[in-house]
Amino acid sequence: MLQNQNYLSNQIGNQGDSINIRAEIERYLRYWKWFALGVILSICIAYIYLRYSTPSYIATASILIKDNKKAGLSAELEAFKDLGIVGGSSLNNTDNEIEILKSRKVIGNVVDSLNLDISYFVSGRVIQSEVYRRIAPIKINFLKKNSIFNERDTIFNIKLKDKINFDFVNEEDKIISSHVFGELISNNLGQFIIEKNLDIRSIETNVIVRILPKYYVVDSYRSRINISPVNKNSSVLMLSLVDPVREKAEDILNELVKQYNIDAVNDKNQVSKKTIQFINARLDTVGKILKIIQDDVKKFKIDKGFTGLPVEARLALESLKETNQNIIEARTQLSLAKWIEKNLEKQETRYDFLPTSLSFDSNVAISASIQMFNELITQRNQTKTNAGEKNPVLIQIENELENTRASLTKSLTNISKSLELKLTQLKKEEVKVLSKVKSIPNNERGFVDIARQQEIFSSLYQYLLKKKEETDISLAVTVPNAKIVDVAYSSKAPVSPKKRIIYLTALVLGILVPFILIYIKDLLDTKIHNKQDIESQLSIPFLGSIPKSVKKEKIVIGRDIRSSTAEAFRLIRTNLDFILAGNRKQSKSIFITSTISGEGKSFLSINIAATLALSGKKVLLMGMDLRAPKVTEYLGVPDKKGITNYITDEEIALDDIIFNIPEIKSLDIIASGVIPPNPAELLMTKRVENLFSIVKQEYDIVIVDTAPINLVTDTLLISKYADMFMYVIRANYLDKRLLTVPQELYNEKKLANMAIVLNNTDPKRAYGYGSYGYGGYGGYGYGYVEVKKPWYKKIFNWRNS
Repeated sequence: MLQNQNYLSNQIGNQGDSINIRAEIERYLRYWKWFALGVILSICIAYIYLRYSTPSYIATASILIKDNKKAGLSAELEAFKDLGIVGGSSLNNTDNEIEILKSRKVIGNVVDSLNLDISYFVSGRVIQSEVYRRIAPIKINFLKKNSIFNERDTIFNIKLKDKINFDFVNEEDKIISSHVFGELISNNLGQFIIEKNLDIRSIETNVIVRILPKYYVVDSYRSRINISPVNKNSSVLMLSLVDPVREKAEDILNELVKQYNIDAVNDKNQVSKKTIQFINARLDTVGKILKIIQDDVKKFKIDKGFTGLPVEARLALESLKETNQNIIEARTQLSLAKWIEKNLEKQETRYDFLPTSLSFDSNVAISASIQMFNELITQRNQTKTNAGEKNPVLIQIENELENTRASLTKSLTNISKSLELKLTQLKKEEVKVLSKVKSIPNNERGFVDIARQQEIFSSLYQYLLKKKEETDISLAVTVPNAKIVDVAYSSKAPVSPKKRIIYLTALVLGILVPFILIYIKDLLDTKIHNKQDIESQLSIPFLGSIPKSVKKEKIVIGRDIRSSTAEAFRLIRTNLDFILAGNRKQSKSIFITSTISGEGKSFLSINIAATLALSGKKVLLMGMDLRAPKVTEYLGVPDKKGITNYITDEEIALDDIIFNIPEIKSLDIIASGVIPPNPAELLMTKRVENLFSIVKQEYDIVIVDTAPINLVTDTLLISKYADMFMYVIRANYLDKRLLTVPQELYNEKKLANMAIVLNNTDPKRAYGYGSYGYGGYGGYGYGYVEVKKPWYKKIFNWRNS
C-alpha cells in the first residue's frame, strides 16, 4: 500500500524545487486587466500633466575670461607691459570669476536693472502664465520704495477696464480702488506709477502682479544659473539658465555679463582713482614746499652773491645725506620692534595678528616667525569656533603659540639691542660729518642746508609725478574682464517637461505599480491557493482537487451531471480505488477530516459517498462530527436519530437510524443525531466499536464525516477504525502556517493512509477541468459555468487572486 501511495503522489505531480518561469508569468498575466488599467491611468495622468504644466526653456551664452594665467596678457595691455603697471595683480582665475559672476552683488545688480523682483501673470483656464516686458499689458515703475518692499511677498490683482482706467480688485473680483494710467499711487510699499503697454490692444484683461523680496529672487537665480568652463584648461565659460520665459532668460544672461564687466571695471578704477586723489594732494603739498625752497635758494644766492659749493662742501653734503637716511631707517626698525614686543606682552593683544609687511634686514628669521605666529592665530580662531576650551587640538595650538611667542620675543629683544648699538654708531658718524660741515665757511654751510632740503623734496616730487602718469595710463587702458563669445540664445524647443521621458515613465509606472501591488499582495497572502502551495510544504500524498461549485446544491454528483466538480469527484473515486487496491479487506472505511471547521469535509463526505454509490458499491455515510453536525443540514432533511442516539440508547437498532434520500437511493446514511454534552466520552464507549464492526460487515465502503482534528480530539479517538484518512484543505481559506498540523500527524503516523484533497479551488487559476472544455462532445462536458457578475467585480476580481 505504501508503494501505491508513493506512486500516486508522483503520478499526480510533485512540484520540483526549480522555479517555473511560465507559471510565474501566468500568475501575473491573470491580472492583465489591472496592468491595462494602470497603463491607461498613467498615460492619462501624463497627458494631463503635459497639457497643463508650464514648459521651461534653456538659454545659453559664452564669454571669454581674460585670464592671464591661461591666455596670456590681453592685447590691450601688451603695449604697457614695459611700464610695470600690468603684472601679477591683474591675473584672473576662472574659478574665482565664476564665484564673482554668481555673487549676490552682481546678480543683485541684474535684479535691479531688469526689475526681476516684479513679475506679471495672466490667468488662463487652468493655470497662470507669466508675461514679460513686450507682451506684458502693464508696467509698474516705483518712484519710492519703503522698507517693507523687500521684506514681504506681495500679490495684487489689476483689472484693465480700457486704455485709460484700471481697478485694483480682490480675490473675489470686487473693486478695491479705481485709478488711471500714469497716476501716482501711494501705499505701504511706496510710491509708484502704472503705465499701459500701448502695443497690447486687448482690454478687460486681469493682470496679477507679484512682488518678491530681493534676497529671495537673488538666491533663486544664484541656484538656477549654471556657469562652468568648457574644459579644464579653457578660459571660456558657458552660462545657462532654465526659465519658463525664453526672452527673460536671454535678458538675464546678457545683463549678467554686462553687470559683471561693470563691476570689474569699477573695482579696477576705484583703486586707481583713490591713488590719483592721494598723489594730487601730495603733489600740491610737496610742490608748495619745493617752491618755497627754490625761492630760498634764489634769494640766498642773490643776497650772498653765492655762485656754487666747493668740492669739499659737496662731499660733506652727500655724506650727511647718507648718514641721515641710515639713522631714520634704524630708528624706524627699532620703534617697530619695540611696538611688536609690547603687543606680545600685553594680555589683551596676545592673540592679535602681527603685521607681516615689516622689514628687518638684519634678521630674516623674525619675518618667518611673524608669519608662523599669524598662521597659528588663524588655526586657533577656526578651531575655537567649533571646539571647547579643553579640546586637545586647541590646547596643542595654544602651546605652539606660546612657544612661538617666547621665541619671537627673544628674537625681538636681541634685534632691539643690535639696532640700539647700530643707532649709537650712526650718531657718532653724524657728529663727525657735522664737524666737517662746521669747518666750511658760513655761506657754504648755509647753502648746504638749503640744498639738502631742495634735493629731498625735488626727488619726492618727481616720484609722485611718475606714479601719477602711470595711474592715468592704467585708467585709460582699463578693459572689461569678459569678452562676449556668444550672446544669450534660447531654443524654441522646451527642455522640460520632456514628453518622451514623461510618457515612458508613465508606461513603466503603469506596469510597475500593479506588479508591485500584486507582489506585495501575494507576499502578505498566507492562504493556501493551489496544489503547488501544498506540495511545497507537505510530503503527504495528494489525492485530488475539487473546483469551486457554482451551484447552491450540496450534492453535485449524479448520473447525468457532467460538471467540472462532478468529474473531479469521479477522478478522486478512481484514485481512491488505486490507493485502496492493496487493502485486502472486503469492507473499507474512509474517514474524512480537516484542520479547522468550514473547510468542506461534510460536503466532500456526501459527494464522495454519492460518487462511490453510483459505481454500484454498497456505501454507508456516517456523520461522526457530534459537535457540529452538517450532514442532515446539507441534505435538506430534518434532524433524525443518529450516532448519538445509537450510543446512548441500547434499544435502538442500526436499522432504526439508517435513512436514504431520493437523489441517491443506493446510498445509506446515518446522521449524527442530537448534540451531546460529552461527545469525547461517547466515542470511547464499546457501543462505537460494535457499530463499526457491524457496518464493515454489511457495506463495501463506509464514509465517515469526522470533527476537525485541530480543534477537538474526537477524530483521534476513533481513528483506529479507519482504513484511510482523507484530509480536506480548503483553498483560499486555510492559513499555510496550519499545514504543520497534517504534516505532524503524517510523520507520527497517527492517521492511517493519509491523503490530501484540496477543496474549493479556482478553475481559472490552474490547468484542469475548468481550463479545458469538451462540451461539444455529446454533452460530456468538463465546462465551467460562468456566473454573471457586476462589471466592477469582473474588473477587480480580487477573490480569484
